[in-house]
Amino acid sequence: MTHIDSQSSADTADTSEPDWPVGFRAYTGNGGLRAHGDDLSIVASDRPSVSAAMFTRSRFAGPAVVLSRAHAAGGHLRAVTTLAQNANVATGRQGEENAAEVVGRVAAILGVPADAVLIGSTGVIGRPLPMAAIRAHLEMTAERGTAAFEAGPVDVARAMMTTDTRPKTSARTVGGARIVGVAKGVGMLEPNMATMLAYLFTDADLSPAELDGALRGAVEKTFNCLSVDTDTSTSDTVAVLANGATGPVDLTAFSAALTDVCLDLTQQLASDGEGASKLLRVTVAQAADYAQAKRVAKSVVNSPLVKTAVHGADPNWGRVVMAIGKNTEDTDIEPAKVTVRFGETEVYPEEPGPDTLEKLAETMRRDEVDITIGLGTGDATATVYGCDLTEGYIRVNADYTT
Repeated sequence: MTHIDSQSSADTADTSEPDWPVGFRAYTGNGGLRAHGDDLSIVASDRPSVSAAMFTRSRFAGPAVVLSRAHAAGGHLRAVTTLAQNANVATGRQGEENAAEVVGRVAAILGVPADAVLIGSTGVIGRPLPMAAIRAHLEMTAERGTAAFEAGPVDVARAMMTTDTRPKTSARTVGGARIVGVAKGVGMLEPNMATMLAYLFTDADLSPAELDGALRGAVEKTFNCLSVDTDTSTSDTVAVLANGATGPVDLTAFSAALTDVCLDLTQQLASDGEGASKLLRVTVAQAADYAQAKRVAKSVVNSPLVKTAVHGADPNWGRVVMAIGKNTEDTDIEPAKVTVRFGETEVYPEEPGPDTLEKLAETMRRDEVDITIGLGTGDATATVYGCDLTEGYIRVNADYTT
């Protein structure tokens, strides 16, 4: 069996094309899932690592999620492999066997136990994996051994893409350690956990409990605040692996850096939503509690009427108050106490006059549009992330399998 060699050094600077943390290496290649371009990736640590992961709560979770959930329970994942273009969901017993075979073959290449490998699978639902092609490709990869593991984070992020238009990576340094994240997902995105595939790798030394707490705190404020189209995926996975190669770090600083990486990836995912032309951020402040703030913000960011107004650069604040009003169980919300701003300009209750309409139109024409709401029910705040709704979203999804 072939074992992954150690990476000699880590890049301590944050760059647009980051290097892996110390001890991580990666491979990408075409496993026959799509006609052109890499569609199979593996990221692995050359030494034992601790891990934490969260998964979709969909009742139609795919075999990759079911298998990975079991492997992640031990908190000692060492590798992540991803298959793009095919979700391997609703494929029955054969789908389960195929996922297990891919994991077993990747584990053999790495020289690690099968239960140390997490698998992600993303793409069309209901189609079996092209196992003959995948099997042949992994056999070839095993023959090449460590020489095949030369891919960087951008390569991995690109190999994970389905309808994404660009790869998504982010990196931060914390103390002497580094955190690197890769993610994909632009449609079927509304969290019931995360909202896509996102993997985070670090050479910091933490316990499984510390890593799990940091991940859950980061996900709640970032990936769980993301929605493109309100549809929760069957394959959502987010995982973090820490191999301790550079030693311990301050837990508070690490948690903040991990949240920063997740937030960066969240906004990249939102701005690249299927057909999207704008990133939409909705902040609800002065709420009774965080749950209320997030609930109201999500009702605004998910409103098709708000999303189309944002696309058309139309400062139609009436659609925002409509979306707030849909929260009928929040009886403490009173119109007289609510405020709405587009950018820095208040539009309710102080409706803008003709002299500010051009300023509003300019605000709405930006690539990033911010809507801020004050509820007047308390002092809690939440921000959620989404995008506009365009003709492009319809085109992408009307023809997705044909």
